[in-house]
Amino acid sequence: MQPPALTLAFDSSAHSSAHPPAPCAAQPMNIGVLTFHRCINYGSYWQARLLVEALRNMGHCAVLLDHHSHRVNMAEWRCALQPVLPTPVSPADRTLYAHKTRKFLASIASLPLSRPFALENPQGMEAFDAVVVGSDEVWNLSHPWYGRCPLFFGERIRARRLVAYAASFGNYPAEHGLPQQWASVLHKFQSVSVRDANSRALLGKALGHAPELVLDPCLQFAPPPEPVELHRKSARPPRHVAVYGHNFSDWFAARMREWARKRNMRLVSIGYRNDWADTQWLAAGPEDFARFMADADAVATNFFHGCVFALRNRKPFLCENSAYRAIKIHDLLSALGAQHHLAHAGTPASHCNAVLSEALASSVEARIAALRASSANYLHQALREELDVPARERAHA
Repeated sequence: MQPPALTLAFDSSAHSSAHPPAPCAAQPMNIGVLTFHRCINYGSYWQARLLVEALRNMGHCAVLLDHHSHRVNMAEWRCALQPVLPTPVSPADRTLYAHKTRKFLASIASLPLSRPFALENPQGMEAFDAVVVGSDEVWNLSHPWYGRCPLFFGERIRARRLVAYAASFGNYPAEHGLPQQWASVLHKFQSVSVRDANSRALLGKALGHAPELVLDPCLQFAPPPEPVELHRKSARPPRHVAVYGHNFSDWFAARMREWARKRNMRLVSIGYRNDWADTQWLAAGPEDFARFMADADAVATNFFHGCVFALRNRKPFLCENSAYRAIKIHDLLSALGAQHHLAHAGTPASHCNAVLSEALASSVEARIAALRASSANYLHQALREELDVPARERAHA
């Protein structure tokens, strides 16, 4: 089936005072951003892009550190072609997922990238004034192919200053504790911030102080403006609910179908097959995804970034937890006072209907605004401190 007709503009509210311009750097620096920028994942792509673009808007020369690994590529591409496992993937869907993957690779290639280097042997990495590690699950010891990679913990990075922005341990729980070998290397970072309470608790014990909590780049930074020639002056697209995620519970699917049917709204599943949705848009690229989420009337998700993009676009949304993402979804919604958007099988239908039908609570928007301000201040200060290093060195010379 074809995707719905869509306008090609981001939510104009994202350009309002809720997203103040980034302060310009007093002295531009060469900055590398180290993250999972090659993942075939909408959230990974956009958090990498928005973070590096924000740094460039601050006046810095910023690029994504372009690490390569045959091992990681093979794992990533296998997952991209069958992303809804254990649900079987048909040959026809595999073709569409391959098309989606090619769109991602083209979009990634257009990002500002460093000279390529090997992930496992980064001797070809360029030297930088500062390297910003994050966001994403860069410190997730349980990640199936990036887990325990020394580079993300600061090992063999060629930079005068190491900064972590919105880093996360993903589904690695705080109660497991951080092994000493990883805690010791994280002491190399001059400034550390995380995006969830679980990661904050882990580092509070390992480092002796709790790092600052900041927003994921997809919620922190304004989206890039659309070229004027891409805007359409057509009628508003048909009403639709963005379904983002996969392997939802039967109760959640039934609840969403009933709610949408009563309101004459179509359920459109983007990026992944969900047979209970009215329309499947499996080959959507990252730019398609951002526009689609901005145009949706509501969002149904079990993904962290499904919640994030609903919040950034001020959309009503309902989220079902999933085992892999339970920690980060819970921590995000708790930090914003938005726990009422999280539902389970016992959640009354009346509650779900209200959450999907009402505007985002003003208290949630106020919390986002406060965290945007503190997150922007953290990043500005973490990078500005680099300017003090030569002065301290001269004072002790």
